[in-house]
Amino acid sequence: MFLEALGSAILGLALAWAAAHRLPHRLPVRRLVLPTGAAGGLFGAFLTHTALGTVGFLPVMLGAAAVAAASISLLLRPAGRLHRHHSATV
Repeated sequence: MFLEALGSAILGLALAWAAAHRLPHRLPVRRLVLPTGAAGGLFGAFLTHTALGTVGFLPVMLGAAAVAAASISLLLRPAGRLHRHHSATV
């Protein structure tokens, strides 16, 4: 159980670091992104372990990665401004 928690936190942190490195213009500061990834990984491992029981290390890590990625994706900002065309008739 300890290795699952440690592995999921490291996995979430690695996903957050990769996202912050690849998309710095669309994410807030790293001080927010990195803990979000780690917390998402821990919560994903907890959720997967609770839902599936003791199924093994790999399914728990997959659940941790999915929830960490979803948590990080909530921090994304739009890529650019939306261009709205105003017409003369409404």
